Amino acid sequence: MESAIPLHLETARTRHKRVPDDYQPPYPSFVARYKPAVSRVVMAYFGVQYRGSATAAVTEALVEIAGLFAGEGGPSHWDRAHYVEQAGYETIVSVAYWDDIARFDGWFMLAREAWTGRQRDGLGTFIEVLRPTLARHETLFSSLGRPEGVAAIADGMSGEVQEHAYWGGMRDRIPLSQTDPMSPVGNPELIRDGARLRVKPHDNLCLIRSGQDWSDTEASERKLYLDDVEPVLREGMEFLRDEGLAIGCYANRYMQVLAADGSVSEKSYGQSWWKSLAALERWAESHPTHVRIFGAAMKYLSTLGPSAKLRLYHEVTVAAADEQFFEYLNCRAKTGMLAAVETVGG
Repeated sequence: MESAIPLHLETARTRHKRVPDDYQPPYPSFVARYKPAVSRVVMAYFGVQYRGSATAAVTEALVEIAGLFAGEGGPSHWDRAHYVEQAGYETIVSVAYWDDIARFDGWFMLAREAWTGRQRDGLGTFIEVLRPTLARHETLFSSLGRPEGVAAIADGMSGEVQEHAYWGGMRDRIPLSQTDPMSPVGNPELIRDGARLRVKPHDNLCLIRSGQDWSDTEASERKLYLDDVEPVLREGMEFLRDEGLAIGCYANRYMQVLAADGSVSEKSYGQSWWKSLAALERWAESHPTHVRIFGAAMKYLSTLGPSAKLRLYHEVTVAAADEQFFEYLNCRAKTGMLAAVETVGG
């Protein structure tokens, strides 16, 4: 049994784990392991927002960002997903990952101007970037063999880890939690740069991307997931999207992952910005919407046992203020982190 925290990031604890040293989790889970030389990762969300059916302008924008990704300095991995804002705006987000900050910085200067530096007819565009140190980041996977998100740029996966299957495991997997409560400091501020709106964030903002992959399931398991689990998950995701601000969730997107040809795959993920890790923990541990998600998932997994083919994963980051970048052009007023800044208006 390994610790989720890599050996080189272990330190003398001043804050204790939620479980004793001899805790044995009831089922296996795994975390991404990066090459020792990697000290930071980058996760960059490039969104295009529009109303109605996809237009030629949307297609052109998606081809453009894919071309930028393929260019010099581009990401080691990227994927694409779609969701619908609460106001009915369609949004397609291309998410890219780097493990080399210098490469990203050289690439981003031009990419930013190309994406949010010019108007596109009928479209909004946005960029949301985190570039955390590994001490501020964690991952978790229910199975091996198909890394998703940031884990796709890792060197590999761990063996079975101890810090999971209990409330507080998410925090315990973040190396910084050994010594730091990671409490939020300050409030988001709006910066206007011509037509572009930037959000100056606060310290210890939290991001989670939490995904499901049912592509390996057979007919009976797929039906059980889609009939009994997915509707409860969707209800919780829509609560966070529509009412999350009151409990510390600035924005939530329930994304359907798109295949290379643009079709909808049998993968989804929730991606949300939180005021703090503590706010995310409170929702996960006690809010009725997540209690129902957890209950449906546990019933599903206990019914199927080890034969379950559903794959689950997540990545969580608690970012310092200088590790964040948010910029929006012609987007709906409450898009993403704009929802955190009251002065933007409705």
